[in-house]
Amino acid sequence: MAKFIAKPAKSLSGNIKVPGDKSISHRSVMLGSLANGITEVTGLLEGEDVISTIKSFRSMGVDIDRNDDKLIINGVGIDGLQKPDIALNVGNSGTSMRLISGILAAQSFDSELIGDESLSERPMGRIIKPLTEMGAIINSQGNKPPLKFFGGQKLQSISYDLPIASAQVKSCLLLAGMYAEGKTCVSEPATTRNHTENMLQGFGYKVNIDSDNICIEGGGELKSSKIQVPGDISSAAFFMVAASIANNADITLSAVNVNPTRTGVINILRLMGANIELSNQREIGGELLADFRIKSSELSGIEIPEELVPLAIDEFPAIFIAASCAKGLTTLTGAKELRVKESDRIQVMADGLITLGIDCEVLDDGITIYGGEYHKPLEVIKSHHDHRISMSFALASLRSRFDIEIEGVDNVKTSFPNFVELANSIGMDLHEI
Repeated sequence: MAKFIAKPAKSLSGNIKVPGDKSISHRSVMLGSLANGITEVTGLLEGEDVISTIKSFRSMGVDIDRNDDKLIINGVGIDGLQKPDIALNVGNSGTSMRLISGILAAQSFDSELIGDESLSERPMGRIIKPLTEMGAIINSQGNKPPLKFFGGQKLQSISYDLPIASAQVKSCLLLAGMYAEGKTCVSEPATTRNHTENMLQGFGYKVNIDSDNICIEGGGELKSSKIQVPGDISSAAFFMVAASIANNADITLSAVNVNPTRTGVINILRLMGANIELSNQREIGGELLADFRIKSSELSGIEIPEELVPLAIDEFPAIFIAASCAKGLTTLTGAKELRVKESDRIQVMADGLITLGIDCEVLDDGITIYGGEYHKPLEVIKSHHDHRISMSFALASLRSRFDIEIEGVDNVKTSFPNFVELANSIGMDLHEI
């Protein structure tokens, strides 16, 4: 079991580029595989989660090759996938499992999706229920993986109101909707990331969007495309928080995705008083990019607006670290979704913060955090093998007078393979052992 040893650091400076956006990387592989023709992808995140998606489509007969810095996908068309010889193992990737399920539910062949120990405990009922309503036949272990799909089902369109805002469930149903008879519509209670809608349209598939109601007509086709993947704002969030809480910090992050459905972390940190400047905004492939400059700041606790929660759902572990360094009380509610990520991120973050001497209170759908000073940890921080927990607690070293040890950091490479290298390049003192 790998560990981080995070030592105190005095200042941060430098210009870095974070890895490609994980959400866009996954979707480019999936839609490129189902498109007619050759799709070229540059800037792809080469973390284990995306590699799991690539391996899954290779197992279904898609020729996917690397050519220098490009991923070349020889699409087989929307009906061209082949029956895999073995179960598709997506490792730790919840995105892969939920989105690929929408595709497998409509195939002519039987198939199975499996994952690692952590993913096998994550709830899949939220996709099984609507897919079953569309006519899919899926067997599971109490609504948890592995998921077995029985092929040959003709899917019917549905209009589905998401009970909880979830881009993964929305995307799953839109992908299934490409195969369904009629028009499938998904209504979301709050705005979530819209990369699937953007990319479907980039591949020439019409999507109708009316406020929070997204509709897709079955029976269309996808046309190959050229995709440049921007920097992942979820990865950038760690360095936004790092520079905000560190002394004498001034760092620049280049070419980061600032899709409006992903910028909740910027808005939340700014409400807390963070000094974040955006420049050189431009659009590439339907996605907005910008360069960030972040300097040290005095943060204050806030009540996080609930409308920002779905727009920052993956960034909250890092935001909790910012809250622990802020003056006063930070309150988060409306974030029950955090309890069913790679870990129960509310409870696991609370446990780690308490280990560092920070007062906090776990709520059913959130947390309250009282900003304070870190004490010498008397035990190792347990990440529960959650990559975002591991990286977030590494940031705490920037305000600590003591070394912080974090165990179970193996899964950091699923989303951010060069995290340690980049962190140390701007002045952190982080070691993996």
